Formats: sequence, C-alpha cells, structure tokens
Amino acid sequence: MIQFSVIVPTRNRPSQLRACLAALTCQEFPRDCFEVIVVDDGSELPLAEIPHVRLLRQPHRGPAMARNTGAAQARGRWLAFTDDDCLPVPTWLAALAARLTAHPECLVGGPVVNLLTDNPYAGASQQLVSYLLSYHNADLDRSGFFTSNNMAVATAAFIEAGGFDPALPRAAAEDRELCDRWHHQHRPMTFVPEAVVHHMHALDLRSFWHQHFNYGCGAHYYHSKRARRVGGPVRVEPWRFYADLVLYPFAVPAPQPVRQAALLLIAQVANALGFFSERLRGVSRFPQKAP
Repeated sequence: MIQFSVIVPTRNRPSQLRACLAALTCQEFPRDCFEVIVVDDGSELPLAEIPHVRLLRQPHRGPAMARNTGAAQARGRWLAFTDDDCLPVPTWLAALAARLTAHPECLVGGPVVNLLTDNPYAGASQQLVSYLLSYHNADLDRSGFFTSNNMAVATAAFIEAGGFDPALPRAAAEDRELCDRWHHQHRPMTFVPEAVVHHMHALDLRSFWHQHFNYGCGAHYYHSKRARRVGGPVRVEPWRFYADLVLYPFAVPAPQPVRQAALLLIAQVANALGFFSERLRGVSRFPQKAP
C-alpha cells in the first residue's frame, strides 16, 4: 500500500533534481510504501523518463500549479512536498508519517536548513526562513506557517481545502496563503522538528534581490486575498516584526551577524518595493477572486 506520494515540482534544474531524487532513495521508509512524483513545469529542455519516478508534465504555470498537478495524480494516503533543490534527511518521511498517524487531520511541516554555508545570500535567506518558522510556530502544536518545500498532509484533506493557489505563478507566498486558508477553515497544524530538509539554492546579490522582490509581489497578493477572505482591510505585520527580523542574526547568533543583518535589511527593502509595486498598479496582476 502506498502511504506517501512525494511531489517534487521542477523546471530547468536537472542536476539539482538528480541530487534530490538520490536523497529520496535513501529514505529510511519502506520503498514500496511511497511513490515519487516529479512534475516538470514546462522546462525548456523537457525531462526524459526517470527510473522509479512518475514523471508528469505541464505547460509552465509555476510551482503551485505543479504541486496541484502532482496531488491530483497521487496514489498515496498522504502527500509530502519538497523542491528540486532540497535534500530531505533519511528519516524525513518516517518523522512525517509518525506525526500524521497520530494527527491525521493536521497539516504538518518541518525545518529547512541551508547547506550552502559559504554563500552569504543563501545564508541570509535561511535566516529569514528560520525567523518566520520560529515566529509562527512558537507553539509547535498550534503552528501557523510551513514552507512549501517541507510540508505534508492527508491527500483528501489537501484536495478538500483547495490545494495551492494556482494564481501565483512564481514561488512567492503560495505556502503562506495555503497555511492561512487552512487556519481559516479551522484545520490544525503541527510542526515536526525531526522532519528536516536541507536546502541548496545558490544566490548572488542580483538573484537575492529578485527573489525577495518577488516575495513582496506575492505578499501583496496574499494580504489582499486574506483581507477579502476575512472581510477587512489589508493588514501586514507590526513594525516590531520587521525590526526583530533584521536583528535576528544577533539573537541566534549567526556567523558574521552584521553582514547577515545587512542582507536581511536589503531583503526587506526589496520585499517592500515588490509589495508596493503591486499595490501601485491599482489592480493586481493576479486574479482577485478567492476560491
């Protein structure tokens, strides 16, 4: 019986995907109890068939839609999501399975750890993710946010909740939006510290800036959609949230905290510009109808 369908969206990153799939073959979980579904999101050079992997293809519509495409074809009782630049630790599926068995109604997630420790931009993005996970998941059994590269859920519950929002064409806020909608539907979330995923996303200053600018664009869509859902104005986090974020490398502490804090400040500037660029358009590039 297939317990897990592991869904990996990918586009134009064959070498990273190979490393991810190699990590999945090392799972300390019965191999006949999980399947791996790779969804090729319109790669310019389409992937060839991969042994022992279910390969699905779609026109380029972004990772949110790719995950939904995989979920629609999944045969497992549970879905586990990771990305093509991630390496789940060998006990990843076992840890997720233990928590889902005990709490089958929950959306569950775990920590993400940067492996590119010599890349300061990847390190700063890791600091941001770590801060968000600690901020939203202070009570592990009343969690509020998981990243889409380390998340698991019952297949039926995911489909019933509406899946990821396909209106988001880039990796930008689709995880925040799903977690918020999950809470709005009064569904529980719980954090699994043992379910670790290692992340290898190389960045330079330009790609770091664009990444966080896109996050800001996605944040505008997320906050606007949330406001429509709850019937109120667009609200963002209080100023203290952003101040604590920039100072987070000193609180952890992190290597070279001054540099990391400076990069987090740059990230927040890029994020704000992305957010307000969407707002100034008057009409978001994304559809306004909430599912």
